[in-house]
Amino acid sequence: MKLKFSNRTRRAFTLLEVMIAIGIFFIGTFAILSLVSSSLANARRLQRPDVEAGAVLRKYAATNALEEGIESCSLADPDMLGKAYREYNCTTEIMEVASNRLFSVRSVIRQANGNHAIVSDITTVLYAPRSKPGQLDGGFGRP
Repeated sequence: MKLKFSNRTRRAFTLLEVMIAIGIFFIGTFAILSLVSSSLANARRLQRPDVEAGAVLRKYAATNALEEGIESCSLADPDMLGKAYREYNCTTEIMEVASNRLFSVRSVIRQANGNHAIVSDITTVLYAPRSKPGQLDGGFGRP
């Protein structure tokens, strides 16, 4: 005995085909959501500038004369980084560390709002041959 299938059952999708189609749909949906999420994260990063203390050190590395002491400034100053960084302050400590005009330069960037959290901190050694004698007084002891 031969079973006859109606035309209606031959045209329908099987359960396996439907499940594969749903799987492909969800993979595509999650891929698109991932792209949108990463695009939004990149847009947020562009709106709020990253601050690095190395940008402040460039100012001191460009000169041949350093003077010992502590200097405070706002990163919004035109000679620093500009208006986009008005939420940040920097403190730079310069100290002679060797008799041959080697100076330790430490820059700390903090948020200007109430919590004063440290955003970036960097220390380097710079050679500044045209500087005034520092605390080491030319290597012959402290003055």
